[in-house]
Amino acid sequence: MTGFTLGLVALDPVGSAARGPLTIALLGFIGASLLWLLTLAAGEEETPESLHLANRSLSAVFNGFALAGEHISVLTLLGTSGLIALVGYDGFTFAVDSLLALGVLLLLAQKIRNSGRYTLGDLFSLRVSGPGPRMAATLVTLAITIPILVVQLRAAGVSTALLIGMPTTEAEIICTVLMGGLVACFASLGGLRGTSFMHIVKVPLVLLVLVALAVLSLKKFDWEPGKVLAAAVEKSAAPDRYLSPGLWRYTETFGPLNTLGTHVAVVLGAATMPHLILRLNASQSGRSARRSMGIAVGLIAAFVLLLVATSFSAAAVAGSSSAAVDTSGQSSLVLLASGLLGDGSTTRAALITVMGCVIFFTVLTTVASMTFAVAVSLVRDVYARVNVGHPPIGEMRVVRSAAVGVAVVGLSLSVVTHRYPIEFLATFSMSVAASCVFPVLVYSFFWHRFNRRGLLWAVYGGLLTCVLLTVFSPTVSGTPFAVLPTAHFDWYPFQVPGLVSIPLTFFLGWVGSVTYPGIPGPDFRDVEFRVTTGLERVSKASR
Repeated sequence: MTGFTLGLVALDPVGSAARGPLTIALLGFIGASLLWLLTLAAGEEETPESLHLANRSLSAVFNGFALAGEHISVLTLLGTSGLIALVGYDGFTFAVDSLLALGVLLLLAQKIRNSGRYTLGDLFSLRVSGPGPRMAATLVTLAITIPILVVQLRAAGVSTALLIGMPTTEAEIICTVLMGGLVACFASLGGLRGTSFMHIVKVPLVLLVLVALAVLSLKKFDWEPGKVLAAAVEKSAAPDRYLSPGLWRYTETFGPLNTLGTHVAVVLGAATMPHLILRLNASQSGRSARRSMGIAVGLIAAFVLLLVATSFSAAAVAGSSSAAVDTSGQSSLVLLASGLLGDGSTTRAALITVMGCVIFFTVLTTVASMTFAVAVSLVRDVYARVNVGHPPIGEMRVVRSAAVGVAVVGLSLSVVTHRYPIEFLATFSMSVAASCVFPVLVYSFFWHRFNRRGLLWAVYGGLLTCVLLTVFSPTVSGTPFAVLPTAHFDWYPFQVPGLVSIPLTFFLGWVGSVTYPGIPGPDFRDVEFRVTTGLERVSKASR
């Protein structure tokens, strides 16, 4: 995960010639997207099953494209590309993490779909009954999603302000508010089917734009990839270290052990995000979910390959020092699009315009999906348990209202924290998912002794550890890039809490389970049969 939240220097990669067409295209794109979403929403069957899961009717190919779209977020498209452009090899390793995360989810996809559970509260209740697991799951869902929403909304505002040629703090805040309002509309109106269609449009659009950038970059350097890489190295801030590990500022400051912990947290956390679990359950069956994951892996492999190529091209064309781009590198792809063709060229204006639409669509779809997943979790795990017997139409309204509420909370926090370096929140979210969700799923699916105490100790222990270690980490105090650089309560020596919290959570889940004296939960053989086959196990006594 990379930093989006550092301020931009005075950049104008779009230029006056392309700004008019870009602004018109963005406004038209927004209008067309909203109209399309309203059309999709009007055709939806108004039941909780259709809103939450598209009636579990999505084919493997359809859902595979949508799953790939979930992984193509602003954090990967702009952040990872910026990191590659700035620090070379270290950024490349983070690009590979996206592919590894899908590989981890591929191992769990069929079991998650066969379980029939589509929120964290549902999955936490697979082996444990009662309201306790659902309340724990709700806290974890909020702790995972709200921080990453704040980071992505901030990135949306900064990127939009850059595209319209107004990279000032005031313009960034206004753009953040406008993007937050659009996210609230999309999350509340679209439902899972609506956001799925938008992801399916986004994936080929992103891939085609990256292909165009890669081809034009090769043409600029006489169709020789070696020249592109050599130019990227030459224009980097540290040519002798650009293609070697250790240039990333967190590796320089905290050492390779911190970098290893960050990679583990990103891979395991990105594989177990709540919106991905929700989407897996929209597949027709467990086998279909596994096939959709295979398709998503292929698409993301192509995306990563193209992203790496275009990121090095951006470094070769625009340079990779913070003076050439911006301090976080998030403008690198826009700078590449603007630097490949001559000023005043119609093709250049068209390329930048399409790039701007892709960035806008990427932000809108991924953030809306996350917001919708939180709303579904709140309604299913909290509201539905309190209001037993409520009519379906009432639940639909609450889901839509909750989506707006979550978007407003994320937007408010994004605006309040706009002047602070909050990129660490992305790593925090990944660490919470890797610590509180991944171990619970592994124990629930594969260990027969896992029980209530083990689950609660693992979830609350992992969440508390992530919070405490983040608060007392160098990302909050004691370093030039901390939220409070002049304060000094950074006794935890690493940037990522997952380095400690992930193994600790596995340990707490084991200790809590083996020392639990209470009544065991559901028969593990029933659970194992269900997650393996997707069917309910019939005992001999009931035959």
